[in-house]
Amino acid sequence: MKNEIDQFCRYLETERNVSAHTLKAYLTDLDLFHGFVRKELGEASGAAAVTHLLVRRYLALLHKECTKSTVGRKLAAIRSFFKYLVREGAVMKNPAGLVSTPRKEKKVPFHLNIDEITSLVTAPKGQELLALRDRAILETLYSSGLRVSELTTLDVGGIDLEEGLVRVLGKGGKERIVPIGSKARAAMSDYLDMRGSPPPEAPLMINARGGRLTSRSVGRIIDRYILMLSTMKKVSPHTLRHTFATHLLEGGADLRAIQELLGHASLSTTQKYTHVSIDRLMEVYDKAHPKARKR
Repeated sequence: MKNEIDQFCRYLETERNVSAHTLKAYLTDLDLFHGFVRKELGEASGAAAVTHLLVRRYLALLHKECTKSTVGRKLAAIRSFFKYLVREGAVMKNPAGLVSTPRKEKKVPFHLNIDEITSLVTAPKGQELLALRDRAILETLYSSGLRVSELTTLDVGGIDLEEGLVRVLGKGGKERIVPIGSKARAAMSDYLDMRGSPPPEAPLMINARGGRLTSRSVGRIIDRYILMLSTMKKVSPHTLRHTFATHLLEGGADLRAIQELLGHASLSTTQKYTHVSIDRLMEVYDKAHPKARKR
């Protein structure tokens, strides 16, 4: 079964062109499932010996220590793996196809209000290179809603400051063009001027040694400024993406347009932000309507 997992991962990498992060997640999930199968059926067991009852036993075990969304993700990996094996003729049917996906918990994405995001993006002070870089990072993430991985993989040529546009390569290798606001453009311009107008092929965001900045480093940068402000909860780079989408929706933006800006493949992914908007509407209603006030 290990060889079949390796073949499937090569297929994902070469034919499906999935990202390195997605590939690693698939491999991790399938290796864990393989370990369970070996424990249940023995070392020599192959994929053909897996039944839907065995998959259900595995999910029942996961439910004790994982959230429903995590269980659903692991089931999706198993289902995709066996779908590939059926197509290749290695197994007759997909045992995970008979197992229903657990219903996900509906969580409202955490976001910052206007005052909080303003405090955060203006937190980097000074005119030295790293301060200008940090300001450009924060302004761009909030202004464009980019994933942090999309920002860190950008080259200088991927951003057009004159037109106010960023060309990014999102999940699944899908390219999209995203506008950025005047504040982000100004911050990015100051940062690139300080770098001496680097060539188009140079990394857009660099560390203190001149190498490409990583997503983890961006997380640490944000942590540092949150600690300085000391008035906010823990904020991740993805919080700025949630804040971008939420503020657009509350400002009257069309949900379909927000989907395009975020690079979501499905509108159902974007719809989670409508819950934030409804919460806001209820808050206004409770404060303003005379019959809504609690006595």
